[in-house]
Parts: sequence; C-alpha cells; structure tokens
Amino acid sequence: MENGYFFTGFPGFISNQLIREVLRKNNGKGKVYVLVLPSMTEKAENEKKFIISDFALAEDRFEIITGDITKRGLEIEPQKNAYLQESVTHVFHLAAIYDLAVPKDLAFLVNVEGTRNVNEWVRNLRNIERYTYFSTAYVAGKREGVLYENELVKPAEFKNFYEETKYEAEILVDALKAEVPVTIIRPGIVKGHSRTGETIKFDGPYFIMNFIDRLSFMPFLPRLGKGETVVNLVPVDYIIEATAYLTFSEKGAGKTYHLTDPKPYKVSELYEMMMAELMQKTPKGSIPIGLAKAGLNLRGFRKYLGVEKEALDYFTWRGYFDSTQAQEDLKDSGIECPDFKDGISAMASFYKQNKHEPHYQIKIM
Repeated sequence: MENGYFFTGFPGFISNQLIREVLRKNNGKGKVYVLVLPSMTEKAENEKKFIISDFALAEDRFEIITGDITKRGLEIEPQKNAYLQESVTHVFHLAAIYDLAVPKDLAFLVNVEGTRNVNEWVRNLRNIERYTYFSTAYVAGKREGVLYENELVKPAEFKNFYEETKYEAEILVDALKAEVPVTIIRPGIVKGHSRTGETIKFDGPYFIMNFIDRLSFMPFLPRLGKGETVVNLVPVDYIIEATAYLTFSEKGAGKTYHLTDPKPYKVSELYEMMMAELMQKTPKGSIPIGLAKAGLNLRGFRKYLGVEKEALDYFTWRGYFDSTQAQEDLKDSGIECPDFKDGISAMASFYKQNKHEPHYQIKIM
C-alpha cells in the first residue's frame, strides 16, 4: 500500500517544513493528511496551496482533516476516521503549546491530554509503520550535568509548565514503544534556518536579539549575568532533515533522540555574536541575572524589551545534552548540526528585516 502521512501541528512552521522534507525524501509519493482546528482552516488551505504547487501534487494527495487533539478520537468525523485507520502509515505529532509562560491548565490540556488522545488514536491504526513524536530536550527540567537520550527521569523541579507537560506527555509516548514503532525527537531550542534565517516567530534566542535591539540607543550594553553556561540552539533545517531521516530509517524505531548541538556555545559567546551582527559592538560589563529577573517582573518593562522573564532561567541552567545516539544513527546520512556561528549572519539579517512585523513577535504578558 502507499504511504499515508498524518501530521498534527499544521499549518505551523515546523509541521509544514517537515511535510516538505517528507515529500522530498519520498519523491512526492504518498498522501498527506493534516489535522487542523476549524479556526485554522483558512490558513491551512493557503499553506496547502503552496505545498501542492511546490511539489506538483494532485489536489487529492493533500487532505485537510478538521479536528482537535484535546477531544477523544481527535474529533474526526466517523466515516473519515474509519478511512484514516486503514490509510495512515506514518504519524507525526507536533501539535503543542510551546510558550514558556503558558498557564498550567492550558498546558496540561493540550500537551498532555492532547498527546494521550493522539496515542489512543494511533493504537487503532491498522498499518502504522512509525509514530514520530516531537518532545523537547528540556524534559530534563532542572536536572543538571550530562543528560542522556535513554533517560526519562522526573526532575525535582521544572522551570515552567511547558517543560513539565512535555515531560508528562513523553512518559505517555514512551510507554507506547511496546506496542507501536515509536521515534521520540527531543530538539534543543529551535532557531531559524541556518542558511536563510527564516523562522515563524521571535522567541527563544530572539529574546536576546529583542533585548539588544530595544536598548541599542544606549552608549554601551552589558552582558546578562556571567554567561558561562551553554544554551543549546539548533537550526530548524537540522531538526527537519534529521527527523525525516530517522523516521524512515529502521534504526529509528523504539529510540529517543537529542537533536541538539553537540558543540553548543556559552551564553556570553552567543551574546557577543548577536551584538556584533546587530550593532557592530561588543558588550561591556554585566548585569546580574537576579537584577534582570527583578526588572522583568515589571510587565511594562518586559513588554518594552520583548523578553519573557521565564527565558532567563536558561541562562543559568547547567545541563549538557549528550546526543551520541543521534550522531551515531545519522552518521551515514550526511546530516550534521550546523555551527551556530555559521548561521548568525542569516539569523540577524532575517531578524532585522522582520523585527517590526507584529506576527513575528511573541505577545509578552
């Protein structure tokens, strides 16, 4: 039978880029199904047109399914669901709330209960060949030191509800490995494309760029803290290419992968690279992280800077992701994580071109 690729999280950036990579990898063969909230149908239709055009697909090779992962059975119409249970061979579950400041109840509803519902739906697929789930390397919470891919240990504490709910969701998916060929992907902090700089929103490392840009009128800018910890930033193209390869590789079944930078930079180094690209300056002095956090407790101040206060927790956290398994299984693919330094120019250029576009900026609460 032909492959049927089912995606949640469409028309989100990572989901639509992964669809393109899956089609490229399979020479445009197979049929794409995307689960879309009713409120996102128009946007999904527009993105569908681009993909169909880019790959010269027949209209019936890409189908939008309205539904909702927070509902049992994903709220898919029964007749359509019966058809999907026979037709879907590969599931890519990306739908989640990624906001570091997400409230607890909403995070649990979407990230945990939503994943529970997707798992139950996957169990009923008669021809499933691979279930690929997007987790995060930060399921480690506040555990520090070297963190391994084969570990799924509940930490004493999480930095935010995003981390906590992704951990709880991964527990559910990991348990499914005994029944279904599962591949769990744990990305680091995702940034824009390493060559084009393209991204869909300015969060994660872009908070640093917002900080630098909003204070660029000052005669000099200090660092945030000592900057001796590392922050694991990974370009979206590496995540996409590696995920597609591992999904269709026999080696990927039953494994969890850290798609992280094996040679991450320190916060101080990242800050210097960003400031050099945005301002052609170097930082002078430093602001203690505690003082910065106190300032970001003021809603007006953090809104002006365009920085979520939760982001600062990653500037002092001393965790290091071991990605030995991922590197080993990608060895023959030619896929490697690009050096952040090589992509900083494209990243900064895209940021400067789009920093005033409201839809790129995260709503700071």
